[in-house]
Amino acid sequence: MKRKIQLIVYHANEDDPKKCSARKLHKFGFAKLEKNIRRMPKHAILLNPFAKKSLSKEDERIAKENGILAIDCSWKNAEKSFDELARDRISRALPFVVAVNPVNYGKALKLTTLEAFAAALYILGHVEQAKEILNIYKWSPHFLELNKNPLEDYRMAKNSKDVIKSMKLYISDE
Repeated sequence: MKRKIQLIVYHANEDDPKKCSARKLHKFGFAKLEKNIRRMPKHAILLNPFAKKSLSKEDERIAKENGILAIDCSWKNAEKSFDELARDRISRALPFVVAVNPVNYGKALKLTTLEAFAAALYILGHVEQAKEILNIYKWSPHFLELNKNPLEDYRMAKNSKDVIKSMKLYISDE
């Protein structure tokens, strides 16, 4: 079995605690929750929707060594939070996937922290760890079912360029 990738969340405390998947990940021991931005690990992979490069299997070594970092904040403040955390970290965007969380079901890229981590782990080839963390909610295992084909294509891609090529097949109008 592969060594698990450390999951870290910068928690800005801007959401409804009852709906916060980051808190639940922490409660079950799957993620480290940090409220001090200065304590975020350097050189971690930052899941950043504003990044210019997509996450791919070429990022696995860095993720294994330094972890994956997600930001749990309001979308209103997201750009500022991501700008601040992007320094000294490796920013990577997630490719196209669809949310299954009750708030944003069926919406592209409107993911919970849990869904973002699961997508990242799957793409990096840590499928079992992705499945394990998705068991914390009744609705969340459906995330892998709904996104099975794109996630599998992204996982098989050699690099970011190939991930983008695969992603275009899922978002093209033709």
